[in-house]
Amino acid sequence: MAAAESTGNEQNQKLVQRWIRHLRTERDLSPHTLSSYKRDVGKYVTWLGDKDLGDVTATDIENYLVYVRGELGLAASSTVRMLASVRGLHSFGFQERALPIDVAASVPAPARGASIPKAMSVDDVVSLIDACPNGDGAGPLQLRDRALVEMLYSTGARITELLDLDVDDWDAENQWVLVRGKGGKERIVPLGTPALRALEQYQVRGREALNKKGSPALFLNRSGARMGRQSGFKVVSEAAERAGVGPVSPHTLRHSFATHLLEGGADVRVVQELLGHASVATTQIYTKVSPQHLREIWATSHPRT
Repeated sequence: MAAAESTGNEQNQKLVQRWIRHLRTERDLSPHTLSSYKRDVGKYVTWLGDKDLGDVTATDIENYLVYVRGELGLAASSTVRMLASVRGLHSFGFQERALPIDVAASVPAPARGASIPKAMSVDDVVSLIDACPNGDGAGPLQLRDRALVEMLYSTGARITELLDLDVDDWDAENQWVLVRGKGGKERIVPLGTPALRALEQYQVRGREALNKKGSPALFLNRSGARMGRQSGFKVVSEAAERAGVGPVSPHTLRHSFATHLLEGGADVRVVQELLGHASVATTQIYTKVSPQHLREIWATSHPRT
């Protein structure tokens, strides 16, 4: 079971309180509107964890929007509203000279009704994974990052699901992991050989060195506590930067997992079960055939190619 999450650092909380007080006294907003703003920015600073609002980058905010859209399942309209709340907080902090810049002003609003993120090619996924050092020369955190990225693609699990794993939730002998999804629903997901090897290396040479507090968590941070969501996003985005494959989030790997399985001939209901979707209708957004796959089918099937 995951440890209770931090509600953000004290400095961030104080700025949120000042902003809400400003909205109530200076702008005379309704209690309902104030409650919505408070709820939105509360989720945001919780996601930031110990990171100061003054150190937040546009990429951090974009990653947060990916998180609320993909991991929390917010609709595009709700994600737009969430960004408006985040922008309001940052703008207020800048105007009050509590923040050095208004970083949120440069973050574009997600398009309403936007399509799912484009899946990566298999080659790009391999490049991303290989950008995470492994083997004898890798340190504990590098081994952890390799295991995490391997598992994201091998299982198609949400980043929050993997970071909630404990050491007893995977079975090396039978090559599977027990994932707890939304609503506490459990599912067994197979582990590919590369992911299994990366996990075993991390367990033996990485996690043992990081586990200073006797935590049951599988993925630990440098202080020995359970790894946070923002750190998980950072691992993937930095690996993508090193690999030169463009912006990638943990949810991009989930999309790629589903797309590659379906293009390889997997049944949509099997993919539904692996992803932990309650309805097959949710999984069917991945069944749109890519132009590349269409061409491959045409080239091998049409009599006059």
